[in-house]
Amino acid sequence: MRDPRPLLEQIPFPALRRRRLATLQVNVGYRCNQSCVHCHVSASPHRTEEMSGEVADTVIAFIERERVFTLDITGGAPELNRHFRRMVVAARNVGVKVMDRCNLTILESPGQEDLADFLAAQHVVIIASMPCYLEDNVERQRGKGVFAGSIRGLQRLNALGYGHDGTGLELNLVYNPQGPSLPPPQEALEADYRRVLGEQYGIVFNRLYTLANMPIQRFGSTLISKGEFGRYLDLLQQAHMDANLGNVMCRDLISVDYRGYLYDCDFNQMLDMPLVRKGGARIYLSELNAGEIDGRPIRVAGHCFGCTAGQGSSCGGALQDAAE
Repeated sequence: MRDPRPLLEQIPFPALRRRRLATLQVNVGYRCNQSCVHCHVSASPHRTEEMSGEVADTVIAFIERERVFTLDITGGAPELNRHFRRMVVAARNVGVKVMDRCNLTILESPGQEDLADFLAAQHVVIIASMPCYLEDNVERQRGKGVFAGSIRGLQRLNALGYGHDGTGLELNLVYNPQGPSLPPPQEALEADYRRVLGEQYGIVFNRLYTLANMPIQRFGSTLISKGEFGRYLDLLQQAHMDANLGNVMCRDLISVDYRGYLYDCDFNQMLDMPLVRKGGARIYLSELNAGEIDGRPIRVAGHCFGCTAGQGSSCGGALQDAAE
């Protein structure tokens, strides 16, 4: 696989500094039941990197000590990690909001038959990957049978109350483009999703988030191999909007990898751009007091334009939408 980091490090990006920490985003490992072309983690069923019980204990201790507002659990398919559920329970027990970045087909995987019920019982916010409402587009990006499995997953979540008003069970969908292009306007696309998924499958949800594809890992390598990397980076830079800089997620989020080391965001984690001390040593979660990183410079490179291009992208959808 081609490494895009040397190319990205040559591209300057405006300086950013951290605000007060609000969200702990934990990547519990890179194992997944899918293997998608666009994946910025290069996750697959064959990956073996997984968070240990010791590191999970460190995550729980940090949450209980620092009382962050949100625990955002990602992967891979985070639910496959054996410590996923106890981290969820520990966070909910101290009133921390928990978000699960779910690919939907995991709800039907062996050993996960009760997963949907568990998520509902814990009032976990589900951020569900649904790259299109058309079967052909989803299958092209994610593989045969993924669309039907995703629809069944959404219907199962709806039956538990997810996506319905007044239940307190939040279900948000995530769209990303098929290739090296920017997402369409979030509000209009959300209306299309509601219409098609509602009319054809009886599915309801709370919000649709649009994300740009990050030019890193599997997607970045594919762009390099096809000779499209430079063109895509030009597109992102030309669409950059300074107004998005104030709302990028890295300003109040910290990313933790499966070993317990810290990064400004999950994308930096995949590029191996860790938080380091003055001497260059990596920072481990157990060593961190949340306030010590307030105001700290954020490590940036060319991939950061993926978050500031057009209407902007973040783990919570379009930045301009979030700012309103």
